[in-house]
Amino acid sequence: MTDLAAALAGTGVTATGTLRANLLAPALVAEALRRGEGRLSEDGAFMAVTGQHTGRSVQDKFVADEPETTGDVWWGKVNQKLPADAFKRFAADVRAWLGARGELYTQDLYAGADPAHRIRVRLVTTNAWHALFARNMFIRPAAEELAGFVPDFTILHAPEMEADPAKHGCRSTTAIALSFAERIICIAGTSYAGEIKKSIFTVMNWLLPARGVLPMHCSANVGEKGDTALFFGLSGTGKTTLSSDPDRRLIGDDEHGWSPSGVFNFEGGCYAKVIDLSAEAEPQIFAATHRFGTVLENVVSDVAGKLDLADRSLTENTRSCYPIHYIPNVVPEGRAGLPKNVVMLTADAFGVLPPIAKLSAAQAMYHFLSGYTARVAGTEKGLGKEPQATFSTCFGAPFLPRHPEVYGKMLAERIAADGADCWLVNTGWTGGAYGTGKRMSIRHTRALLKAALDGSLARAEFVRDPFFGLMIPKAVPGVPAEVLNPRETWADKAAYDRTAKELVARFEKNFETFVGAVDDSVREVAIRAAA
Repeated sequence: MTDLAAALAGTGVTATGTLRANLLAPALVAEALRRGEGRLSEDGAFMAVTGQHTGRSVQDKFVADEPETTGDVWWGKVNQKLPADAFKRFAADVRAWLGARGELYTQDLYAGADPAHRIRVRLVTTNAWHALFARNMFIRPAAEELAGFVPDFTILHAPEMEADPAKHGCRSTTAIALSFAERIICIAGTSYAGEIKKSIFTVMNWLLPARGVLPMHCSANVGEKGDTALFFGLSGTGKTTLSSDPDRRLIGDDEHGWSPSGVFNFEGGCYAKVIDLSAEAEPQIFAATHRFGTVLENVVSDVAGKLDLADRSLTENTRSCYPIHYIPNVVPEGRAGLPKNVVMLTADAFGVLPPIAKLSAAQAMYHFLSGYTARVAGTEKGLGKEPQATFSTCFGAPFLPRHPEVYGKMLAERIAADGADCWLVNTGWTGGAYGTGKRMSIRHTRALLKAALDGSLARAEFVRDPFFGLMIPKAVPGVPAEVLNPRETWADKAAYDRTAKELVARFEKNFETFVGAVDDSVREVAIRAAA
């Protein structure tokens, strides 16, 4: 019998119906099937459809404007102000709505594999599959650790509730609102499970800088010699794919902290984008996607449950969420030593950036603050035929509650203190822009990364690119020499020059925001048009 008071302690929710606390994966799957929340694939993965919202509702994210925190929040489009009294009304209505449901599910979980920096999270939700998602995604405490569990942050998850803009101060019937002072996250009006994951990432991005820990939107793995590597990158750049390397052990695929003692995963699971996923290119993720206990969001199958991972009829943003131990070669404790290599990934749809370049510490901070990638038609609604440059500072602007310079300076300090080598890797297009060129060969990318991570590439001979100031290696085993210099892959060299200049101008305009907040060394390496 669930102790309602203990299971809901710290949440403010008063429930009179059935509450199921900390069910294990098999029981959660059974509950989700009983309630008709979805169905199973032929391999036993749970398939959920999220309805109207198949991605994050970035325009519906709010932060409570509270005296204790207001001076430190990066207010604007990313962190929209919600008056403290409006947040209180919203939270009270979410609590009341949850308390009136006949069935609730709770999960008590950790965020942060390093005990010195972890937080305790309690999720209250109406759906068993959302509870399973959270259980897969976060770190699962041992049974004995659940006794007396007191949450540091609570997620009140009411996906079927409609927010009221007039009463709650939000924009629509969907709202994701965080109070750092009250340590509560309220989610209403969206079933997309990524909101649960990213709300806690935002919390970690708030808490850790004050502890001297850099929170990062990156994947991480470690080699046989204990050489840790970080992979920064926005969605679609290959962060998850490239860190899932059979020759290296995976620390985590998305969110990490870099402390003076090493790197640690925030999560206990993976949330992989699986559109066009293949067993040949990504065997580990493919296998995990076809297992019992995995949660699939908006993935399509036939009537027998056979997955069609190329089907985009629901969304381009199809997802697979599974416990990290579904990947065979992982670091079970979720921690490793200080990074030896920092890799920044970009999918350049303009086709003008090199497949790999070595960065100085100042260039690393510049590209970290820039957070460049490019989107192409077909990946998002509303995109035209031409690629669109996207700059997401620190490779994770939507999840940064503090000013970007806080994270940029911490990165520079950590690189300087720990002596990591830094690389920019283009997983996008070569031989021309999107529509003319072709996607960079993953075989070539893996060969380049292997040389970078084993230390041999750092000793290579480099030449400076005239447009972006990047140091490009002259030769790398397993990669044709002409591939290394992007201009040489274009048949029309004049077209390359024009396109490169266009991208330079975009970098230059984007960096205007940060010019006054960085030191001279970063300003000197900033990409700018030739005088």
